[in-house]
Amino acid sequence: MSGAGLTERQQKWFATVRANFEKNTGKPIEAWLEIMKSCPETKPRARAAWLKAEYGVGQNSAAFILDAMNPKSEAGMGWDDADGELRAALWKDPAALAILKAVERIAAGVEGVVSGQRKGYTPFSRKVQFAAIRPLKGGRALLGMKLDPASSDRLVAWTKKESWSERLVAVIDLGGPDDVDAEVARLFALAAENG
Repeated sequence: MSGAGLTERQQKWFATVRANFEKNTGKPIEAWLEIMKSCPETKPRARAAWLKAEYGVGQNSAAFILDAMNPKSEAGMGWDDADGELRAALWKDPAALAILKAVERIAAGVEGVVSGQRKGYTPFSRKVQFAAIRPLKGGRALLGMKLDPASSDRLVAWTKKESWSERLVAVIDLGGPDDVDAEVARLFALAAENG
């Protein structure tokens, strides 16, 4: 894994998982990749559940196995989108992409922010993830942040399950890049202090 889009803490975590993988699972990654050929499941969460049910594999080890299954990169495309395929697939709507770029401009002005790309969202982290954004239908985007929803009238408490961090409990529905204004910049910086 190249580490692009990962914080130092995340890189250390992946290195620890990799270093202890065989000891924790009792098999090298090559053996697990062979076992995965017999997995009847096709979706990542179902595959991870199958590994746990059939072999007692924990969440971190299952994530490592599933990530290694992707031949796109050393450790899979799920955590390191070096060639931009995940980004291009997720942000194909030009209107939603314009919102993402407006949020990225704000992120560039906040010290220590690392951004990457996941299959279903674009995260922003410092030591931990403090914000994430995903496109919505109609050229909109949903920005989630690690903030108390009472921090602003623009924020809404979010109880719907998202694939991003459970810490991101306040969201803003952004209708266009103009919605990414000074108030959103203030909230983003405030959330960054939490991450």
